[in-house]
Amino acid sequence: MSLPWFEIGFLPITIWDVLDILIVGYLIYMLYKLLRGSIAFNIFVGVILVYVAWWLVRQLGMDLLSQLLTQFVSVGVLMLLIVFQPEVRRFLLLLGNNTLKQRSNFLGRLLNRQVPSDEDEIDEIVQAIKNAITRLAKQKTGALIVIAANPNLELFSGSGVKIDAQISQPLLESIFSKESPLHDGGVIISENRIQSASVVLPLSSNAKLPKRAGLRHRAAVGVTENTDVASFIVSEETGRLSYAFDGHLNWNISIEKLESILNKHLRQEE
Repeated sequence: MSLPWFEIGFLPITIWDVLDILIVGYLIYMLYKLLRGSIAFNIFVGVILVYVAWWLVRQLGMDLLSQLLTQFVSVGVLMLLIVFQPEVRRFLLLLGNNTLKQRSNFLGRLLNRQVPSDEDEIDEIVQAIKNAITRLAKQKTGALIVIAANPNLELFSGSGVKIDAQISQPLLESIFSKESPLHDGGVIISENRIQSASVVLPLSSNAKLPKRAGLRHRAAVGVTENTDVASFIVSEETGRLSYAFDGHLNWNISIEKLESILNKHLRQEE
């Protein structure tokens, strides 16, 4: 039995208790990072509420409702594995990727080899997206780019073409070229890659949007209303840039502002 590290009132705290809390906190953070912005997060919250309701009705002695919820809770773990099977797989992959990434960085330093910096990679991605949007704006080529913190969004399933390619200015320009079969719809960028193109996005029903907001702008706003994403729009009529986040549309942003916003969202994703 380990000796207490320190005490809070009558409660002894050991170093293993602190380590236990840190590990659980890290796992909860990883789980939040995995689920945020997806429908699975809402399902997870619903499951937590069911467990809270089950505990509450037991405390209140509501036997009939308690029995009903007990049947649900008794298969809770199996149900969670079935419902969250894709998320469980991604969670394990996320843990494995982080572990291998740390190991690669350590070996690179050990062998005095320069490991590419995440900051340098993001700088290159920001410049590629900014240059592509700038060129598309000058040509008055309509475009809609969505930066998603979580690529596992059921909202996008069943539409678009999966690409999973490295982000580059020529690729983005070719996708939105009017001769391209993928120019309609949006491009989804996540995990520093172009995940899919020609994605059909939900239109916003916000009555406060101005009448000049066309389908592309309404789609850009609509996808940000219930998911953790940011949208960047190039107007086909005027070539002006707009930005949507959290259900709000910002018109006529400058190139300098565009670069600042791209940095904010891409680094937050990391």
